[in-house]
Amino acid sequence: MNDRHPQATPDDEAVLLLRAGRIEEAERAFLKVLDRNPLDLQALNIVGLASIRLGQFHRARELLERAITVKPDHAASRHHLGRALESLGDLPGAVTQYAAAVKLDAAMPAARLHLGAVLERTGDAHGALLQYCRVLADVQPRGLWVDRSSTPPALVPLVEHAVRRVRTGRREVFEALITPLTADYGPDALARVRAMLDIYLGEARATFPDARQAPSFLYLPGLPTSPWFDRGLFPWLPEFEGRTAAITAELMSLLPEHTGSERVFSTTALVEQNLRGTRGAPSWTGHYFYRHGERRADNCAACPTTSAALDQLPLCHVAGHGPEVLYSVFTPGTHLLAHRGVTNTRAVGHLPLIVPEDCALRVGGEDHVWREGEVVVFDDTYEHEAWNHSPHLRVVLIFDIWNPHLTEVERLATARLVEGIGAFREATARA
Repeated sequence: MNDRHPQATPDDEAVLLLRAGRIEEAERAFLKVLDRNPLDLQALNIVGLASIRLGQFHRARELLERAITVKPDHAASRHHLGRALESLGDLPGAVTQYAAAVKLDAAMPAARLHLGAVLERTGDAHGALLQYCRVLADVQPRGLWVDRSSTPPALVPLVEHAVRRVRTGRREVFEALITPLTADYGPDALARVRAMLDIYLGEARATFPDARQAPSFLYLPGLPTSPWFDRGLFPWLPEFEGRTAAITAELMSLLPEHTGSERVFSTTALVEQNLRGTRGAPSWTGHYFYRHGERRADNCAACPTTSAALDQLPLCHVAGHGPEVLYSVFTPGTHLLAHRGVTNTRAVGHLPLIVPEDCALRVGGEDHVWREGEVVVFDDTYEHEAWNHSPHLRVVLIFDIWNPHLTEVERLATARLVEGIGAFREATARA
């Protein structure tokens, strides 16, 4: 057997020289490669990068423009050309190339980082902030760029700047949403909201009076804490419960054909993650009056009495987010597994309409058996689950309302923040 190592090629030797930091020697080696093949993509990029490191920016631009001619969809060539153009002071050109690199390969963090830096230099502070947020969100969950040891030395100053800019920039964006309310109502009226924002931004630690509570998104401190809300907090309950018979009649008109219903969990994976069945496959469907804050006009028109009753409730209207309002239908044997809600600024109400035996709701380890026509309101930031172990359908009218302990200005501020945070997240994802 031949155990000799294969002889290194000129290309291999050139790469080794570059990795050893012997830039000028590596450049000469790759120049020989280019002499043999002027369109060698690797050689064009490496000689171009060597030229940047040596301060030969015009030469780098020529080589990297040639690389793009060879392969226009090569993200690294676009990134490297952006660096050459930035070094030459052509910031619009650099933005174009960095943006092209990111579009071709969204997982190229250095290109996105450089794009953010150049946008900032051109005066587009918000565009830069989005790029910084996106790149840190992409790499830091993988343990990269979290400190100096996990960051390439050449990128350390820029990464540290990006981290600072994200910290201050996000606060500026969200503070701007509630500043007008501060002017109208005074700073004391928004003290709890600002504390909530501090917690969301990671600048303060949430302290829960009840260890069972754990919102997955927003926590407003200082609210009374309990898995279940006292009925006396909702003066509208008797009138609402008085409409149960009419609401149930509208439900019954829909059930034979399940008119207007849709799956609560949109994918098989979510069903498997959240539902279990004791009488065959589980199924949770909803006839929605609102979903993610969007009013379902057709469904509301089909159930005018229910819709009118809901209009009288303090539903937590937050564009694009809430409320969720629906006839919630569990087929026989369906069990919704334990989970937590996103924020304690809302409460969840149930008006039970069809409740056979062996159905219940558990919140914070405490069980509640629904009684038809009797509303129960709970804090869904406590772990909760629900089940229908009977052989019949179970239907509850679910509605999201504001936590009754919030003031009016706190409701306004929370709605603005949630909408703003959602919009910022979407803009970051599109960046």
